[in-house]
This record gives sequence, structure tokens and C-alpha cells, in this order.
Amino acid sequence: MASPLDQSFFQVRFDWGVDGLRRLADSDVVIVVDVIGFGFEALAAGERGESLALGDAADGGAAVARAAAAAEHGPVVYAGGFRNAAAVAQAVMAEQGRRGVRTSIAVIAAGEPDGPGLRFAVEDLLGAGAVIAALSDLGIDHSSPEAVATAESFRALRRAVKHLLTASGSGRQLDGHPRLAEVKAAAVIDDLDAVPVLQDGVFTAS
Repeated sequence: MASPLDQSFFQVRFDWGVDGLRRLADSDVVIVVDVIGFGFEALAAGERGESLALGDAADGGAAVARAAAAAEHGPVVYAGGFRNAAAVAQAVMAEQGRRGVRTSIAVIAAGEPDGPGLRFAVEDLLGAGAVIAALSDLGIDHSSPEAVATAESFRALRRAVKHLLTASGSGRQLDGHPRLAEVKAAAVIDDLDAVPVLQDGVFTAS
């Protein structure tokens, strides 16, 4: 039975983590957004034929990806963020063309693991907004209110993304850590055209 929380009336849906993925209606495409946890640096270095794992077994994004891979209807699962938002949107458009019907899309912000649940992560909210905004720019814009609000948050704050990421809880946790450079790099918008696709449990960049 349909739930008021499953966003099934809309083509583009948004929620958080594994629980959010389960809340949403089954979607043809799942886009996991883990802005800091995903290995975009490997993509930037040109390692586009390599298999790129989404964090480790304890990582929230990895859990989302595993849940999506295990879904009975077998969705196509992409990894997206600021750096490849436009490329992911183009991949979704191509997938919709291949299917020949309107394709449902679940955009899932990974969040940060915090005990048994997830902590709100502003980087994943805005990264998901970048992907949803890029879909809208291509005309894939029958979006749930949750997805619209996420996209408009990104549009309004686009110029401040780098500051917000480094000043956020996730960024400040890495203050003085070598990985802080990854946070700054993760805020670059649309500098990559690679689209990681989940295959056999790992993401392979296409």
C-alpha cells in the first residue's frame, strides 16, 4: 500500500540514508550522494577505469549503495555530487531514453553515521541539491517538494558552497587533517564528466 511518505506521485524524489531509501517508492534510478566519503579524487586523477568503493563498511553512503543494490527491482545506481552533477543528470537522461518511458529517480543523501542513526550533513544536502537542479535543467523536473527544496537550497547557496563545506561540522572535524583538502576539492562544481555506476558491489566510473 502506498505511503504518504513514499513520494511515488513524483518522478524525482529525495530522502536520507538507508531508511530514506526504504521509505521511498521503488525507483528505476538511485543516485547516492556522499560528497566527502566518495573517492572523487580518484576520478579527478583520471582513474576512470578503476573500481571505486564508496567508503568502507561503516560508511553511511556504502550502506545506502548496498541497500540499493539489494533492491528487488534492481535499480541503476549512480554516485553523484557537486563535481559530476551535470554528468549524472545526462546519464539519467540517457537511461530514460534507453527505457523509452519516464524514469523514476531517488536521490539519496548519505549523511554521516552517528551511533545507530545518521547525522545531518550539509555537504550531502547541497550535493544532492546540485544533482536535482541539474536534472531540472534538463527538463526532468516533476520533483517532490522535498526534492525541490533541496535543489533550491543549492541554487541559493551555490556561491558559498566551499565555505559552507569547510565551516560545517564535517569540515571542522577534519580541521588540521590532510583530508581537509578533499573537502575543498569536493566543493568544485561540474569539473568531472565521469559517472560512477554500481556494479558487483563497487562503483566503476564510466
